[in-house]
Amino acid sequence: MHDDSRSHLNLLRAAPNLLTLGRICLAPFLVAAILEQRFELGFILFLVAGVTDALDGAMARYFKLGTMLGQYLDPVADKLLLSTLFLVLMHEKLIPTTVTVLVFGRDVGILLVAAILYAAAGRREFQPSIFGKINTLAQVSAVAAVLLSQLVQPPWLVFFRTAALDATILFTVVSGFHYAWAASRRGSNSAANGSGSK
Repeated sequence: MHDDSRSHLNLLRAAPNLLTLGRICLAPFLVAAILEQRFELGFILFLVAGVTDALDGAMARYFKLGTMLGQYLDPVADKLLLSTLFLVLMHEKLIPTTVTVLVFGRDVGILLVAAILYAAAGRREFQPSIFGKINTLAQVSAVAAVLLSQLVQPPWLVFFRTAALDATILFTVVSGFHYAWAASRRGSNSAANGSGSK
């Protein structure tokens, strides 16, 4: 009985990370659905991915199940899914090239800055800013609106799709510059602390 309780507890602790891995595994099926013009299936799979994202975060917070692996895996899963979708939707000419280039450019820039900070100062914690969170929300909204607009096109959805894409452009730029500014401050503080300890 004791072993059963322990195994159930271990399973509960692993649940958020399993949901995140499940979201990563959904990516190829979602891409295939879009490439095959099966937008209804693609929209449903995207909703499922969104539900798993909400669930893993809620479980980690409510049951205090956060792990170091989860802190790295969750944003990687989000970026992998969204960046792939922007690329595929651009290929299908459903999202402007400019939006996709900005999204990819920002993410690559952040990865490079994170790698430089880690190499120079050993920093591994990179908390998302409020601008980054808004940017992610805008990206999710844009992808959802683009997929849904392939099924129905009421006027409000056309307006929402345009607004979500414009918001993605705006907050991709804003959050990118904010991250660069925050990273430069971290680097300066690390350098000052290092020189002060000599």
